[in-house]
Amino acid sequence: MSKDFDKIAAVEKAIAEKYGKETIQNPRGNWDEDKEKEYIQQSKKFYKKKSRNDEWQEKIDVNGIKISKKLLNRESLKSCPVCGSFPKKSMDDICLVKFDCCNTCYIKYVEHREERWLKGWRPKNGNSL
Repeated sequence: MSKDFDKIAAVEKAIAEKYGKETIQNPRGNWDEDKEKEYIQQSKKFYKKKSRNDEWQEKIDVNGIKISKKLLNRESLKSCPVCGSFPKKSMDDICLVKFDCCNTCYIKYVEHREERWLKGWRPKNGNSL
């Protein structure tokens, strides 16, 4: 039993010599009420920020596409800029946000031609490819 204490003391001494006496002190030795209050305040601030961030990044799977929950909760855009129709489905909202057109226009003009669409191409009078 005393050999264990001697071994522990030797290890503590070696650590103190290499890293300083603070490394082997009891953490409660330098702790007081002010530090406790500051720690609690920092913890509250951290977890409040973390929960806001988690809420912002929460994603929902809609037809195989991950969409931010906040995006679906916002008021949908008024109408499709390409054909003028009003969004009826959640896919319309998704396409309006991502490609600035409804799902029908996405299928008709954008699907498999995303690069051209993202460069700015739009159909003339809503009916040409």
